[in-house]
Amino acid sequence: MTRLYDPRHTAVLLIDPYNDFISEGGKLWPRLAPVATEVGLVDNLRTVTAAARGIGARLLIVPHRRWEPGDYESWRHPNPTQRGIMERHSFARGTWGGEFHPDLAPQPGDIVVHEHWAQSGFANTDLDFQLKQHGITHVVLIGVLANTCLESTGRFAMELGYHVTLVRDATAAFSPEMMYAAHELNGPTFAHAIRTTEELVEAFGLTAA
Repeated sequence: MTRLYDPRHTAVLLIDPYNDFISEGGKLWPRLAPVATEVGLVDNLRTVTAAARGIGARLLIVPHRRWEPGDYESWRHPNPTQRGIMERHSFARGTWGGEFHPDLAPQPGDIVVHEHWAQSGFANTDLDFQLKQHGITHVVLIGVLANTCLESTGRFAMELGYHVTLVRDATAAFSPEMMYAAHELNGPTFAHAIRTTEELVEAFGLTAA
């Protein structure tokens, strides 16, 4: 039987695992908490990252730009999210909120990609270069947010010729409607597979805990 997720050619892309997003006390956690709690976001992120390391697949952390004073202020066209970051100082560099969740911090062998300024982890970063240098053909997207950075990164990956997998319960959004759009309306137009954490772990050839 052909193994879909050959660990030599598979990478898990962990997008924006910042305390401000996914840790209690984070600036954006109150908005994310209802959906994140319902799907078991953090537990599933732990499971997928452990499974990836367990089969020897690559793990790449794909982080948003950490806010610094002056960011976006002189730009011609900051988008609504960037305007919000200017107001809230989300993911501020040098703060707890701008650190990765302690259970999802990089380990030896992981790759931390250059920070993205908007939503796609590919635009203006080294993500594509890193994937190609490591022989990756299949990418599995997890993290936040389902309908913004994951969707934009997934679409870009598809355009570049990668096999794209979304994981329904290893991501979250600010509302159930946004989750529905990400997985039922938009995801099927670009993703090659949309799985649950349990289904993904089984496809990796492991047994979910």
